[in-house]
Amino acid sequence: FPMLLSSHSRALPRHGDFLALPSLVRPRRLPSHPAKLFFCSAAASSNGEAPEKARDMHLYNTRSRRREPFRPRAPGGEVGMYVCGVTPYDDSHIGHARAYVAFDVLFRYLRYLDYEVRYVRNFTDIDDKIIARANQLGEDPFSLSKRYSDDFLSDMAHLQCLPPSVEPRVSDHIDQIVTMIKQIIDNGCAYVVSGDVYFSVDNFPEYGKLSGRKLDDNRAGERVAVDDRKKNPADFALWKAAKDGEPWWDSPWGPGRPGWHIECSAMSAQYLGNSFDIHGGGEDLIFPHHENEIAQSRAACCDSSINYWVHNGFVNVNGQKMSKSLGNFITIRKVIELYHPLALRMFLLGTHYRSPINYTVEQLNVASDRLYYTYQTLRDCEESTQQDQSSSGGSLPFTTTHCIEKLHEDFETSMSDDLHTSVALAAISEPLKVMNDLLHTRKGKKQEKRLESLAVLEEKVRMVLSVLGLMPSSYHEV
Repeated sequence: FPMLLSSHSRALPRHGDFLALPSLVRPRRLPSHPAKLFFCSAAASSNGEAPEKARDMHLYNTRSRRREPFRPRAPGGEVGMYVCGVTPYDDSHIGHARAYVAFDVLFRYLRYLDYEVRYVRNFTDIDDKIIARANQLGEDPFSLSKRYSDDFLSDMAHLQCLPPSVEPRVSDHIDQIVTMIKQIIDNGCAYVVSGDVYFSVDNFPEYGKLSGRKLDDNRAGERVAVDDRKKNPADFALWKAAKDGEPWWDSPWGPGRPGWHIECSAMSAQYLGNSFDIHGGGEDLIFPHHENEIAQSRAACCDSSINYWVHNGFVNVNGQKMSKSLGNFITIRKVIELYHPLALRMFLLGTHYRSPINYTVEQLNVASDRLYYTYQTLRDCEESTQQDQSSSGGSLPFTTTHCIEKLHEDFETSMSDDLHTSVALAAISEPLKVMNDLLHTRKGKKQEKRLESLAVLEEKVRMVLSVLGLMPSSYHEV
């Protein structure tokens, strides 16, 4: 395996940090780069053992169609998570932002709960759409996909999505893809026709379990051409014979390139093994992409399994799914020309990740205003506490400790219940109100241990925002 970027080096706050109610200590200066966050490491217990998990987390599993407690395959070990990445042939839109912000929050929250996570997100850097767009622009397909991949990574950094542990590209994994196709053929679940290789759905009785479709109802899929050489119209391509003017690689079946679905089966197996914990993506990938992934992976290795299939809902425009094919998309870059990137992230987190979200300028304005209020409060708090860093000792007022304990409880309860980010965001409203009272009202300014309360409240709100990926480079910058 190639050396992976260690996820351990990017420390996020853990639940042990959240629970501590220390005497007044100046919060550390904020990070200088929006894509890198630095906070306290997880607190160890008094006997030196790892801290206990904050609480059980539940995730909605598309395959079982119910909410399930999260139980990793290797308790105490690394959680494996694979999320289908972009096909980089154009600028990424808000629908992409919705997916990768959602799984970034899952990544962050798992780490907050003290799990170590290996997060894999791929690039489909060779595909029919990339080839068509490259031909249209008179550009090399790999040059085009590299350019849009770099733009995508820039968009993700602006949205403060943490880098995955590894980001494999299809073009670098042809050997693994060819090996998996051979295994599928050897196991009697694929056949060769004039240099093309097709998966035989008739030879895989479990086909349709994820999507709930019956085989008679299945379509070939939007990226799969109708081909009368198929034994069943639902059969899909594992390998495509080379065509004039298209990139190709050698294979046992002749020159060609991978089909769309096989790449994720091969790359997830390469970096996470044949069985792992979480596979994610947009709900439009349930069928055919993820259905076909299950079929391929199980046909290549009968022991292959994924515990949790997690899918985010669509971003809609006027009741229609936002997509490039429909031409109704708004790019991430267009939005962040007019709004702070965290306003877009705030807008996306204001709706549960599985629910559809309707894009409107009005909703972005609401998110932007809420963002401004949040950071104005935190900035005022920081400036006030910087003026006097002394501590008079003793306990904080009950109103402060109660506010913090309620924030902690509401935050963990909502996030552990299938990532209800909208409820988690609502949980900071009362602490912000208390902070504004302490800062600006006559009664609040007279409260005992006012500055100590402000400092601790700011620290705890900052930790919630950090887990949600909403901490800026500075309050002033926002």
